[in-house]
Amino acid sequence: MMLSNTGVKTPHLGETQQIAHGAGKLMSRKIWLPKMIYNALPYFYLSSAVAALFATLYISDWFWVLPHYLLFAGACLHMGLLVHRRRSRSQT
Repeated sequence: MMLSNTGVKTPHLGETQQIAHGAGKLMSRKIWLPKMIYNALPYFYLSSAVAALFATLYISDWFWVLPHYLLFAGACLHMGLLVHRRRSRSQT
């Protein structure tokens, strides 16, 4: 039977692992925005999505760009509706 004391020893993280661990903390941190920017955020996302959709109308020969515009528009629509729904749920 082999006994292990891994609970006692803390593994030494390499430099890249420390950077990745720090980036995870940065991404999960809450961000506090000024009220004016926070109120305008859903409209910014929705207007960006509409602008990207209208930009696809004027692409004539650049067919490789079209999927990127559509993905960006879909992501902006999703984020705008998500932020709007969360804001309206917390205000009630």
